[in-house]
Amino acid sequence: MKDMQASLDKLRADAAEAALVRDLATEPRKRALYTTLADHLSKLADVVEQAIMQERMQS
Repeated sequence: MKDMQASLDKLRADAAEAALVRDLATEPRKRALYTTLADHLSKLADVVEQAIMQERMQS
């Protein structure tokens, strides 16, 4: 369970960092790339969070 929580924390941090880079980007292509990356990492974090919750409910 700790591994999953660590993965969740890393995904959330990476998503936040990608969003920060997106916000600082001046080139439209780079902004679009980091928008997609931040969204993707956030969705992955949501999936991991759901798995953690399901694990807790089964225990």
